[in-house]
Amino acid sequence: MTEPLRPHEVREVEALRVLAHPMRQRILRYLREAGPATSTTLARDLGENSGIMSYHLRQLAEHGFVREVPERGQGRERWWQATPEPPWIPREGLSPEAQAEASGLLRPLRLAEDLEGFERFRTARGAGAMGEWGRGTWAVQRARLTLTRDEAARLIADQQELIGRYQRDRSDAPDGARAVVFGFLVYPEPPRDEAGQQDDP
Repeated sequence: MTEPLRPHEVREVEALRVLAHPMRQRILRYLREAGPATSTTLARDLGENSGIMSYHLRQLAEHGFVREVPERGQGRERWWQATPEPPWIPREGLSPEAQAEASGLLRPLRLAEDLEGFERFRTARGAGAMGEWGRGTWAVQRARLTLTRDEAARLIADQQELIGRYQRDRSDAPDGARAVVFGFLVYPEPPRDEAGQQDDP
């Protein structure tokens, strides 16, 4: 296995603002799933004009979320790819402004998209379209743990380290590799009275 990629730590307000923009999230997701693309390709597939896409790409590049692929460009054509280092927003030490921007990254829409993707996988698996990829490559798990605050923080850090071990640039992937979606949601339950709920009977 290759050397784990170091996460790209994001804590500056402006970088978080760039990353939280819904269209830029769509651009990053597209580049990670489909590979390098031009602003024209992104405009066609994401339903926007190429001028707007070029602006978003420049903003993402300025903060290290995407980079140009000069060897693929011809003339004025510019190709872009997502940088391989996964963005990582630290849970400690963010300013109130940065915390507010970071909250924009936690959108229910992304969870809904992941659930829709999982249902598409299940349908394809049931139809036999996944072949060997339909066996031993997926999991659904929910655990309710009783942890101290330090243990909860350690759990998140350990998970990020684990993801980093398997993260690689698409160009470094061996033959037969394909995208695998990994979702991770951790949160402490608020006290029942703070949540405005009654204790379970």
